[in-house]
Amino acid sequence: MESSIWTEKYRPQEFSEIKGQKEIVKRIKAFVEQQNIPHLLFAGPAGVGKTTLALVIAKKMFKELWHQNFLELNASDERGIDIIRNKVKDFARTRAIGDVPFKIIYLDEADALTREAQQALRRTMENYTQTTRFIISCNYSSKIIDPIQSRCAMFRFKPLDKGEIFSIIEKVEKDEKIKIDEKAKEALFNISEGDARRLGNILQSSA
Repeated sequence: MESSIWTEKYRPQEFSEIKGQKEIVKRIKAFVEQQNIPHLLFAGPAGVGKTTLALVIAKKMFKELWHQNFLELNASDERGIDIIRNKVKDFARTRAIGDVPFKIIYLDEADALTREAQQALRRTMENYTQTTRFIISCNYSSKIIDPIQSRCAMFRFKPLDKGEIFSIIEKVEKDEKIKIDEKAKEALFNISEGDARRLGNILQSSA
């Protein structure tokens, strides 16, 4: 079923479709091709591809079994230490389904977690290294405790540049059969501030 929300409808499904972050995508793709990834820490502003890249990793690693092997949690909704303990542990405890020897837990907005919750997360990461890889996403890496940072390969995401934002606009323009003039494209680039999610929302509400 195709999503009626444009930010989902136009979310990249392949490494090659991800805008910006070329160096990051190249390195992550190499990990996936080796069928082995370290814990990852994605830092950067909203709407620049952190969640999208985590989803592409899961889909490429686990193919049609990705739903069973991938747990996505938003730390800002689920701040409590108990959530980390219970949900993460329950998922991390069981073996992956299929050929890949580990599952992936994606923890979004992890800078919203309290220090206590981060300490619990660190212990969980240590305990389940055999069966689980963590992808931790945050806006500010400085808010993530050092013991977690040192266990992860860190990648810093940047806002999308003008060319990348324009190419998204042009794809939507073509697929949705709408007309966007150059002035409007400039305005969209300025308002979006390199955030593809904000861009998608503005485009959809304006259309």
